[in-house]
Amino acid sequence: MVKKELEITPATLEWQDAYKLLVGSILPRPIAFVSTMDRKGTANAAPFSFFTAICADPMLICFSPMRRGTDGAKKDTLVNIENTRQFVINIVSEGMASKMNDCAIEFPTDVDEIEEVGLTKERSIKVSVPRIKESLVHLECELYQVLHFGDKPGAGSLVIGKVIHVHVNDGLYSHGRIDTAQLAPIGRMAGNIFTDPLAKTFEMLRKTEKR
Repeated sequence: MVKKELEITPATLEWQDAYKLLVGSILPRPIAFVSTMDRKGTANAAPFSFFTAICADPMLICFSPMRRGTDGAKKDTLVNIENTRQFVINIVSEGMASKMNDCAIEFPTDVDEIEEVGLTKERSIKVSVPRIKESLVHLECELYQVLHFGDKPGAGSLVIGKVIHVHVNDGLYSHGRIDTAQLAPIGRMAGNIFTDPLAKTFEMLRKTEKR
């Protein structure tokens, strides 16, 4: 049987179609629920599904906030991080999914989004930015580096954070490992589809040598 393929040149696509191609191919994606604070002390929280770890020493993570689709402006999260150089990644469990999704609304800059959607602010240890109490794992971060890729709708930035403190809910961490079943993390698919926690998993041992 002859394999048929559709050939696509990204440069020929509108940015919205290129975005759909990315999010429909790279999945499931973990969600960085990022809390920040502006210079006036107003808290902000927003979810981002372009998110991953970079390395363990130093402990670096990254996420990518895209430019606003209407006018290409920077989102409040990015502006706050550039101003304060601090943020917190709040890992999203199933029980907080709905309120996390509420934070995707573009509230006015002066609105405390954490309080607005009914979540709870909790003091961090090493950064001045509050974390979200309902999350079971928090990564307090200092800005390590930010790279910008364009300034139009569809463009974005890569925010690299150095994790300087970690909070893990009591009972979730044992023998150096996170209990994934208790964490019950959700993931992002394409469109409005999210993954259930551990909907279906299988184990595969990583090969360390060629046989």
